[in-house]
Amino acid sequence: MTTLINEDPAKLAAFEARIARGEKIEPGDWMPAEYRRQLIRMISQHAHSEYVGMLPEGAWITRAPSLRRKMILIAKVQDEAGHGQYLYHAAETLGATREEMMDALLTGRAKYSSIFNYPSLTWADVGMIGWLVDGAAIRNQTMLAGCSYGPYSRAMVRICSEETFHHKQGKEMILAYANGTPKQRAMAQDALDRWWWPSLMMLGPHDQDSPNSGPLMKWGIKLKSNDEVRQEFINEHVPELQEAGLTIPDPDLHQDEHGNWVHGPIDWSEFWRVVKGGGQCNKERMDARNDAHAEGAWVREAMQAYASRALQAAD
Repeated sequence: MTTLINEDPAKLAAFEARIARGEKIEPGDWMPAEYRRQLIRMISQHAHSEYVGMLPEGAWITRAPSLRRKMILIAKVQDEAGHGQYLYHAAETLGATREEMMDALLTGRAKYSSIFNYPSLTWADVGMIGWLVDGAAIRNQTMLAGCSYGPYSRAMVRICSEETFHHKQGKEMILAYANGTPKQRAMAQDALDRWWWPSLMMLGPHDQDSPNSGPLMKWGIKLKSNDEVRQEFINEHVPELQEAGLTIPDPDLHQDEHGNWVHGPIDWSEFWRVVKGGGQCNKERMDARNDAHAEGAWVREAMQAYASRALQAAD
């Protein structure tokens, strides 16, 4: 790792010894530049995903079929906005500014989770996003709650408790449809057909194709690999979906001798096409975020004017 060549060997050894002892690294502590860079990249990407992730479900708030469903969905979308705020704050403790991170997102230099570039076509998609997408997120975030960087770890504890609610409401909604009328069951199955594979992909490429996994696991930022987390997700959700009477769209799905569910080949060409901007909703998502940022300019200007007056008054 060339970026470690210029690090002080004694400081690096002490840093890695702290991680080996299970200690948390805090903002004022010494850390290698590469550790800081990887954390900023990962936490800001996570924050962007929460921020963009409000769009597929937010579009359904006005079309929720009941007041109860509308209240649940409003609360869920608000939670996602809050998660983005926690995470941006965690990244700021590493020296990144909000302006830099937002500029990277809005100009396309920073990534967000590929799954939010898929459209939510029916109301059942809202439930399937909760069950599968939030279910996959919980698996990943529960692991991150134990990561070596204190502010990120603590943010994950709060986020996971709220994501658990999101997961349960999605599962409850899909189970109601799976046990409902033939039209409702067909809608639930259609949603599963479209969200199953993107949900597996959102946990990242296979371990051998993940260039950042090495340093992330070496320094305790990630405690499990992409494939380990994906296996946990599949083992949890396959039996539940089958019990609901739904058919998982994978003809090669089977259990191995250890009881693990083994999936068929993942179309990684689709994953990389979506990551690189070729998904169904990439342009729509970025246009929406850029429009919101432009329309919020007056709020930022008002805050700046208030801060300037407060500073003058203090003088």
